[in-house]
Amino acid sequence: MRRAFTFPALGLFVFVAACTVGPRYSRPPAPVPAPDAWKTQPPWEQAAPKDSIPKGPWWAIYHDATLDDYEQQLLRANQSLIAALDRLKQARSLARVATADFFPQISADPNAVRERGSGNRPLNGEAPTIVNGVVQPVLPYTQSVYTIPFSLSYEADLFGRVRRNLEAANANLQSTAADFGNTQLVLTAELAADYFNLRELDAEYQVVEEQVATQRKGLDLVQKRHDGGIASGLDVAQQATVLDSTISQGALLQEARAQHEHAIAVLVGQAASRFNVPVAALHAAPPPVPLGVPSEILERRPDIATFEREMAYENAQVGLARTAFYPHITLSGSGGWQSTDITTLLNAPSLFWSLGADALQPVIQGGRNRANLAAARAGYDQSVANYRESVLTAFQQVEDGISNLSTLAQALSTQDATVADARRALEIATNRYVGGITNFLDVITAQTTLLQNERLDTQLRGQQMVSSVYLVKALGGGWDASQIQNEQVHPKAGQILQQ
Repeated sequence: MRRAFTFPALGLFVFVAACTVGPRYSRPPAPVPAPDAWKTQPPWEQAAPKDSIPKGPWWAIYHDATLDDYEQQLLRANQSLIAALDRLKQARSLARVATADFFPQISADPNAVRERGSGNRPLNGEAPTIVNGVVQPVLPYTQSVYTIPFSLSYEADLFGRVRRNLEAANANLQSTAADFGNTQLVLTAELAADYFNLRELDAEYQVVEEQVATQRKGLDLVQKRHDGGIASGLDVAQQATVLDSTISQGALLQEARAQHEHAIAVLVGQAASRFNVPVAALHAAPPPVPLGVPSEILERRPDIATFEREMAYENAQVGLARTAFYPHITLSGSGGWQSTDITTLLNAPSLFWSLGADALQPVIQGGRNRANLAAARAGYDQSVANYRESVLTAFQQVEDGISNLSTLAQALSTQDATVADARRALEIATNRYVGGITNFLDVITAQTTLLQNERLDTQLRGQQMVSSVYLVKALGGGWDASQIQNEQVHPKAGQILQQ
């Protein structure tokens, strides 16, 4: 009997290994630009040799120790990142669940029962006992029943349902891993942007404070001239108005700085009320960013990898929907010991067993399986469209980043000259006023113009740094698709003895 069961089973398992219904997955072509270079040329010369963006800590290209420290704090304590890591661990565990179907499922249910049978129980067709022509009554009985049963079931994966399910689980796991990488990239880029915005506000506040000091000296000069009868009260009032307005601008800058400081506190996992970023001027310049060729974006963007893995998942779902049209074969067995006396429970006569197989073939399902297959195919088509849209968005973001940096570089070149002209104009206006050639309104106008242009110059430098951060983010930071290749599970022989 063992041979009669074993040889067909082995033959079935060999046949199973060769059958998997449904489409094989291959990544659809993406709308990658034909040229090997980007449309907009970057406003810098690439370093030689061309260094790539650092793997992982991409922010190292800015060579800012304070930024490095905050980024490391984020990696350790940011709650959104911790939640994303927990989602990855959950997806990894759920993927391991799918490997359980590769092995027989065995369960045991030992039980002991003390029971009494009714004296008025139905005989269920059993002939009554007759003694001397008299029908004997059914007597109640009391007995103990001890059972140690085992049951076994195994799905013969004849058409690949189990394998497709594992394929989908692994694709979902890799999608979650890419999503974790994207979460980390987004958060670290947000921190760097907030940091450089804060540094720009520090530099801008310093400009305002320098102008406040200059305008205070101007107010002292006008007041002394007014006291000497040379200047009018209007000149004093105009200078005081400009000074008060500049002080108010400084207060608004401090308020904006506090907002960025609070945002950084949350990103690094600290309470805003106990977190402080020391004041420091913005002296950094945007570093050259290694762009590579457009096609590399497909491997460097974690969000694109997320959509690509979702396509693989949906493709596996199509395969699963196809398996519903084929027989679902299950091998089963049960056995154990049963006795009314616990002392004889494990004796040979108490042994019982059974073996069997079940083949469930869908015949008429009211169109359910066809509808499920159509839905799976539509889901796959939708994932393809989402993937291609993410690729187009990625190219747009990179081109936007390069264009922003090119425009800002040109604007800064002009703005530096504008600030120099404004300083010279203020100096001339002040000298002409002291010499009595012109009125004080020219000085006021020159002061206001200089302050506006100095603030604009500082703002442009801050925008440069933030734009470079977003360009690095658009390029995928230091991430690449190889980071998720090992995120997959496989059935292991040791699982056959695990719960």
